[in-house]
Amino acid sequence: MKTFVKLVATTALLALFAGSAFAANQVRISQVYGGGGSTTGTPTYQQDYVELFNSGSTAVDVSNWAIVYGSSTGTWNNAGGSTYSSNFVFPSGTSIQPCGYLLVAFKLSTATYTGADLTTIVAPDFLSNVTPISISASSGKIMLAQSLPGTAVACGSEGVVIVDKVAFGPSATCAETAPTAVLNNASAAVRNNGGLTDTDNNSADFTVTANPVPHNSASSYKNPNCQVVPTIKSTWGQLKSIYR
Repeated sequence: MKTFVKLVATTALLALFAGSAFAANQVRISQVYGGGGSTTGTPTYQQDYVELFNSGSTAVDVSNWAIVYGSSTGTWNNAGGSTYSSNFVFPSGTSIQPCGYLLVAFKLSTATYTGADLTTIVAPDFLSNVTPISISASSGKIMLAQSLPGTAVACGSEGVVIVDKVAFGPSATCAETAPTAVLNNASAAVRNNGGLTDTDNNSADFTVTANPVPHNSASSYKNPNCQVVPTIKSTWGQLKSIYR
């Protein structure tokens, strides 16, 4: 009987570890800023941007993956207009290195905007000027998918492999569990712990951060906790107690 109880306990504990380990994808959205394009106020940057982070120990090929924007309560891929788009598709040969970042920035036109020019601070890996995504400064949603979905698809009907998504602003739909707080043109949704925190709850995983600083693929910053094997004494104690 004791052996059976130990087996059940071991199986349950291992299932818990497995669920924790595979709850999140290796690549995730780590920052979203939509305040670019403002001609008034105090925006941090002239460009909108989306930062990605690879939390794994191997490089990930993101060729033909897509960043897709949706308005707060609208469908995916429906925000396009004559001068802007609703998606960005990574060209063939694009990859993200282990514990590395990738920065995609969007500038709506050549107009003179207030705020700093992001390209002079952290050079984006990709800068879309012709038909860029126009991200809301306050409320909206971003999806990272392995291919581009169809036009104006609703939440749950994307028909593509979704890698990650983040909704920001209390009224935003399609969130992972719950959206983050509302943003403004001086703040971004920044994933906690340098991009490592991913509990599939946007509200808990992201912090609204003023004057954010994104990272690119050449960034000298390396998350010190990335790929570090955690030591949790209480957990190891539970494991060892099973076999005593």
